[in-house]
Amino acid sequence: MPAVILKKSREIILERKHPWIFSGAIEKVDGNPANGETVQVLTSDKKLVGSGSFSSSSQIQVRMWSFNPKAEINPEFFRRKISAAFSLREKIINTSKTNAYRIINAESDRLPGLIVDRYADFIVCQFLSAGAEYFKNTITEILNDIFKPVGIYERSDSVVREKEGLNSATGSLKGNEPEELTEIVENDFKFLVNIKDGHKTGFYLDQRENRKLITDFSNGKQVLNCFSYTGGFSVYALASGAEKVTQIESSSSAIELSHKNIKMNDINPDQVESVNGDVFEVLRKFRDERKTFDLIILDPPKFAESSSQVRKAGRGYKDINLLAIKLLNPGGILFTFSCSGHISTELFRKIIADASLDSEREVKILNHLNQSSDHPVLTNFPEGLYLKGLICHVK
Repeated sequence: MPAVILKKSREIILERKHPWIFSGAIEKVDGNPANGETVQVLTSDKKLVGSGSFSSSSQIQVRMWSFNPKAEINPEFFRRKISAAFSLREKIINTSKTNAYRIINAESDRLPGLIVDRYADFIVCQFLSAGAEYFKNTITEILNDIFKPVGIYERSDSVVREKEGLNSATGSLKGNEPEELTEIVENDFKFLVNIKDGHKTGFYLDQRENRKLITDFSNGKQVLNCFSYTGGFSVYALASGAEKVTQIESSSSAIELSHKNIKMNDINPDQVESVNGDVFEVLRKFRDERKTFDLIILDPPKFAESSSQVRKAGRGYKDINLLAIKLLNPGGILFTFSCSGHISTELFRKIIADASLDSEREVKILNHLNQSSDHPVLTNFPEGLYLKGLICHVK
């Protein structure tokens, strides 16, 4: 088996059991490993410490499969890892109320680059690393054997694959191909999901627990849902007594689907106003028109794809939060999020603090929010904590 030998000065990363080994930490590569092939990982004095997948294109040259020197990376290895991940979800997901959730969360389930989501009777996968791609067929067969889904569909269309030297890939891997829309249940609410073309793998599963929290603040309120996508937060707010929800979304097809989701949950469509447009522009228009709301939700897409974009992203987050704070009635509530992994929790809090100062409003943080529990964060992999949220009270 090909081997990667680490520089003596960089071996501390193995003690921390972080799953990523960057090219700068590698002294030598023995053999000529193919992209995604398994390599042994050795210390500078040739002590075997584990094995991982090799990437010939990425700066992350090795993603660790195992820190057990005796582990064999074979079908049985993947079966054990997948079964262990599913066992955890069985403990934390009430499947009588929810049939859409994440089964495998990549590095945090010790399967680097592999995302597996369940949508009712369908399994949707993303193979985002060279190693996950290398074992795609093996993993697909195991998923099919364990879950026996109607179909397994691939959504490996993330830009992350480019860094791994991989092309975008989508399509059916096993069984039936999903229909245009798949019906799911989340906390007893019904939603239609576009598995083939929707954001991420079709739905923002990582916001499930935060959507449920909205119900505590919505009764009798005028709600503004920004970046509303297919209306997840809107359904929860209206079902829990909101007087009206105004949605802002740039995608007309997403707005159309949100109306279907609202109708499916027996909600009066007259309680919903949808604005098809750019959130930044619409918020400024609302400000100029002196519109106000009792509850505002800001759940924007990722503003920073890399560390070089953090400064620009920070300006964007501050801008929309400043506008939102100004649009809130006294005593209003702001649910605000960042899904940019390069924006730390501390930086996000600072951005909100700066926005509150500029708004000349008193803002108190009531709670810190993160991704749902089926998106766990391995303690050895803090990068897995990508979704940050705050519930704020605005005086």
